[in-house]
Amino acid sequence: MVYAAFFFSIMSLLVKIAGQRLPTSELVLARSVIGLILTFVLLRRHKISPWGHQRRLLLARGFFGFLGLLCLFYAFTHLPLADATVLQYTNPLFTALLAGIFLNEAMRRKEWLGLVLSVLGILFVAKPSFFLFAPVASLDPFAVLMALLGALFAAVAYTLVRKLRETEHHLVVVLYFPLVATPASLPLVIAEGMWPTPTEWLLLLAIGITTQFGQVYLTKGLHRERAGRAMSISYLQIVFAAFWGVVFFAETPDLLGVVGTLLILGGTAVLSLKNIRPSSVR
Repeated sequence: MVYAAFFFSIMSLLVKIAGQRLPTSELVLARSVIGLILTFVLLRRHKISPWGHQRRLLLARGFFGFLGLLCLFYAFTHLPLADATVLQYTNPLFTALLAGIFLNEAMRRKEWLGLVLSVLGILFVAKPSFFLFAPVASLDPFAVLMALLGALFAAVAYTLVRKLRETEHHLVVVLYFPLVATPASLPLVIAEGMWPTPTEWLLLLAIGITTQFGQVYLTKGLHRERAGRAMSISYLQIVFAAFWGVVFFAETPDLLGVVGTLLILGGTAVLSLKNIRPSSVR
């Protein structure tokens, strides 16, 4: 899960650069097409059937993942980035709750502590307008709903990943997200797509590759650990993103940002240092 957070943070950095000119739908399509190709290559290399056993659940995983992506992109477009980021990172909480209901994976006390510390850390880092560090601002209620729905849809997808570990190879689970997202994003690209420059082609390729690594490690993590605990580790992506901001965009964090980073690291430590051996579904 730490590897997944690292590669997803690299992907976010590349998306921020490429998205200065290219529309979001084009970035999503590139991510999906490259992921589709790479996963097929890996499946053939390991001589694994790509279609899986529980195809309905696999398609549902891809469908809810794509819905989550659409909702979150809408939220990023219509909300301040800090607000959208905080709302997006409610998905580990939704994942923990859904896994508790449908997979009987109850969160333990120390794991709830780690989750609370991580959420507080995100609020300190992002400092959204609805938090106590900034004046209360009026947010678009529909955009807020889309952000929360995006987090919820992502949580459904992650819970399905956890369920599918019982019957599917992790590469098969990875395959079904681009398998659904590629045709679903095509109409949007046809409507608003732009021809990339040579540099943008390289950025699109890098986005697809780093996302592929992130997806593989995310799926392997969810196959090896309870969903709520595993997804809470993903908060480390905020720490990685803050580092890239300093290095590439001179975005020096303030004192609150440093405090938030320490809270996230503390919450992650609480979650990761206990029960190191893979846990079985109870």
